[in-house]
Amino acid sequence: MAQQGASTRPDALTVLNLLVTEAPVAHIESLLSEAVRQGAREPERAALERAVRIGLDICAQRASRQQREARLSALLSAAQDLLVPTSLDGVLQVATRRARLLLGSDMAYVSFPGPDPGMAHIRASDGHTSTLNVGLRLRGDAGLGHSAVNNLAPAWTPDYLDDDRFRHDEDIDEVVRAETLRSVMAVPLSRGSQPFGALYIADRNVRHYTPEEIATASLLGELVGLAAGQTEVLEESRAALRALEREHQRTTEALRQLAEHRRAHHELLERALAEDELQPLAELIGHHLDGPLRIHAADGSVLATVGHLPDTDAAAAETQAAKQPVHTADGLWAVQATAGGEVLGSVVARPGAAADGHGEELLGMAAQAVAVQLLRTGDPAAVRGRTHDELLEDLLSGTHRPPQQLQERARRLGVDLSLPHLVVVLRPEARAAGRARALVTGLAQRRNGLWAMHNGDVVLLLPGTAPGATARAVLGELAPQLGEPVTVAGAGPVSDAPSVYHCYQEALRCLDAMTALDITGRSASPGELGFLGLLLADTRDVPSFVESVIGPVLDYDKQRFTDLVRTLDAYFETGGSPTRAAQKLHVHPNTVARRLERIGELLGPAWQDPAQALEVQLALRLARVREIITRDGVPL
Repeated sequence: MAQQGASTRPDALTVLNLLVTEAPVAHIESLLSEAVRQGAREPERAALERAVRIGLDICAQRASRQQREARLSALLSAAQDLLVPTSLDGVLQVATRRARLLLGSDMAYVSFPGPDPGMAHIRASDGHTSTLNVGLRLRGDAGLGHSAVNNLAPAWTPDYLDDDRFRHDEDIDEVVRAETLRSVMAVPLSRGSQPFGALYIADRNVRHYTPEEIATASLLGELVGLAAGQTEVLEESRAALRALEREHQRTTEALRQLAEHRRAHHELLERALAEDELQPLAELIGHHLDGPLRIHAADGSVLATVGHLPDTDAAAAETQAAKQPVHTADGLWAVQATAGGEVLGSVVARPGAAADGHGEELLGMAAQAVAVQLLRTGDPAAVRGRTHDELLEDLLSGTHRPPQQLQERARRLGVDLSLPHLVVVLRPEARAAGRARALVTGLAQRRNGLWAMHNGDVVLLLPGTAPGATARAVLGELAPQLGEPVTVAGAGPVSDAPSVYHCYQEALRCLDAMTALDITGRSASPGELGFLGLLLADTRDVPSFVESVIGPVLDYDKQRFTDLVRTLDAYFETGGSPTRAAQKLHVHPNTVARRLERIGELLGPAWQDPAQALEVQLALRLARVREIITRDGVPL
């Protein structure tokens, strides 16, 4: 306190001087006691007391104003800090730290709605000591945060656990106990009128928040909401920019690849139009594909090879059968070389690393170039393969072209249709179709025959007279190499072009019957199917069928004048009962028993099995009808 002198007592002017010099409040408060000590009279003391009271009010107002200025300065500083982070998590971390410092609190944290409905999780935290940490999930429909977010206004309590004005949740209460928190205030974070979270400020002792503290926290919440919104917009803009950059890179790369493909396509077509040999074109294709390749003709023969590849016949046949690009299990790619819907050949390759991701497009361009050169040069192997296919397709389709013309076309291909030929139809499993096609190509060449894919089946026209034996031979040759079941039917022989169609239909019916009888994976001919073969055949040889089934019994009766045939008729007519058959024949049952034993010796022990018994009955009826018709003078 300034020196007053022995004769100068404190008065109102002294209070004013202390206010001007911003002296401590304690100096103003001590003026009354100083005046009493110096013997001031009652009027002087009363006047001084009023002046001291006014001075203290002025000091309080000045202190309050300074606090507001300090908080505003702190808010300004917080706003500046909130503008620095470039991510939402960074903004929230700054917000929690600033909230603690601004209100002098023990702890601050931010909660956001979680991905699960009705749940919230702690997104940022500062000052925690135990379980309240980033990532903690809590119910979002309880506590102060729920009230603040729903009402878009601050909510506070001096002692959280003892305050029943809001809904409690045991999980939240447990966290509050673990952190030993008492007073808690929550302010909403929002973008305009849309709340998206809450900022919490908490102390570990009872605290009654002043209106100015609540207002300060609210202003900080608004600043955090604005900063979070701006940061999210910035993050979205950056994400959009990154997406645009990636799209730009993809577009640039696609344009580069398109330019390279156009350049490669131009080079391939130029080479196809300039070269008479296929090998230079194949080498250029291998350069662009960065790997080995092989070019096949339509008949499967190899026209050109670059580098080393395993057997590619199956891949070439598979892509021609599928009529689309094929990727095999061993890494080979195959594609047809076509022109105007006509298959001229195929290209099989194993693209290298340089063609990674673009091998199929380059292979398609290569196939186009190969087709152009094959068309331009008329490659003999390709023409031969097409001609083989076209001839057999005409024969199998029942074309109305003159037989002499078909015979002459076949003769030019080295096939004499005036000699006996057989039609063999193969039906492999779907996954083995390509391999079967490749294998029958070589088989047809070795046997001097024709082959074609017709209505999903592989069809062979081979020289021969024994359809069953030929079908078995084809099955025995192909089945081990295919590794998959294949069903084979043979029919014939025929010795002229028009009969090939009918022979094919007979073989097809035989194959369909085998499929219906569930005897797939085997071979057969109509003659080997018994009475089914008789029904399936175009020319039904009844005498041969009867002879093959009951011929020994017929011969026995003729040679020994016995009644085995009549006994068989009676036996089947009476439902297989020897006793009733004996009654019908007017003989002793033992006689019927001895006759049946003799029949078993002639026909074999299995003659009464259902399948053979059916054939025996059919043969008996046919023999009876044949006898009646022959007796009337009509040959059968």
